[in-house]
Amino acid sequence: MKYRTLGRTGFQVSEIGLGGEYLEGKPLKQVCNTVDAAMDAGINLLDCFMSNPDIRSDLGTALKGKRDKMYIQGHFRSIWKNGQYGRTMDVKVVQAFFEDLLRRMQTDYIDLGMIHMIDNAQEYEEIFSGPILEYALELKQKGLIRALGVSCHNPVQALRAAKTGLIDLMLFSVNPAYDVLNENAERPRKLNNRFFDSMQELGGINPVREELYRYCEMHGVGITVMKSLAAGALLSDKTSPFGRAMTVQQCMHYALSRPGVASVLVGMQSPEQVADCLRYETMTPEELDYSFLFAAEPKFSMQGRCMYCNHCLPCAKHINIAQLSKYLDMALLDGVTPTLQGHYDTLEHHAGECIGCGRCETQCPFNVPIMQRMKQAAELFGK
Repeated sequence: MKYRTLGRTGFQVSEIGLGGEYLEGKPLKQVCNTVDAAMDAGINLLDCFMSNPDIRSDLGTALKGKRDKMYIQGHFRSIWKNGQYGRTMDVKVVQAFFEDLLRRMQTDYIDLGMIHMIDNAQEYEEIFSGPILEYALELKQKGLIRALGVSCHNPVQALRAAKTGLIDLMLFSVNPAYDVLNENAERPRKLNNRFFDSMQELGGINPVREELYRYCEMHGVGITVMKSLAAGALLSDKTSPFGRAMTVQQCMHYALSRPGVASVLVGMQSPEQVADCLRYETMTPEELDYSFLFAAEPKFSMQGRCMYCNHCLPCAKHINIAQLSKYLDMALLDGVTPTLQGHYDTLEHHAGECIGCGRCETQCPFNVPIMQRMKQAAELFGK
């Protein structure tokens, strides 16, 4: 395992980190085995944005007696209410769920305290001029968090946060499909830079993303990466906007090649998946090469594609939108097979129950037309 310095925190973190999201809902033994396998391989960074009390407790159990060997990237502002994940601006609720995180993870501090999801100007203004930032800075002063960060999918708000000088790191979504200049952005001038030359040939990196990566590298704001696989879309010829599949390790390599990036957090849910990710450390440059992506312009944009993150929750009808969306995408690719119909049928709530309130779409960081997709799923699966 190779280690990198996480910006001005000075922490030496493994360049491969463990994203805990896909351990949610798994048996405790599986959680413990996966965490053990990761730590045995030298992984020392774990992200837990999840507010579900069960996964928090399970991760705490998995880390018992080994807490000092893992940097925990823990989030505040994510909450658990009526059996669903959600977010809040109420600082008293933020405090209660941060204390819950400490208690369930059996620790008295969090290494990397993350203000969860700042994805639009309104959220930015409310957080950076209000009591949530004050609370976060107080936690840092008291040593309850050792470094302060934000998680973000929006490069404009991420860059604003970085330029405040108040944050030490950020969790940001990085992959080639997101970095490609979108059709509505102004094309940047041609730059001579080893990180971006290939992307310029493709049609240009989003200029705000380029500025974000450069700024973070120059000013010591460490970047940890989420969505490096674009929820698996980059792993298939059918779903990649480039029309060519990448490997997991090529996706990781792309993210780790961006300026400022210290660690790519991959959602692993078994020791076997940990072992597969760890192959990255021994692969040749030829195996990791992703230059084939730049042979042609992307065929379509990733804008509006579901990343199965469930940040659209809570749902008024308790629909598991992420899981339902996975089944919908599978059906759109290969049709509704009997097996797929069976999986869909086992969902507690179905697309036909959607009342079209639209709250999910205001919460989605990827501008997915969720209500339209609910209607489509109801038609395909019959309920």
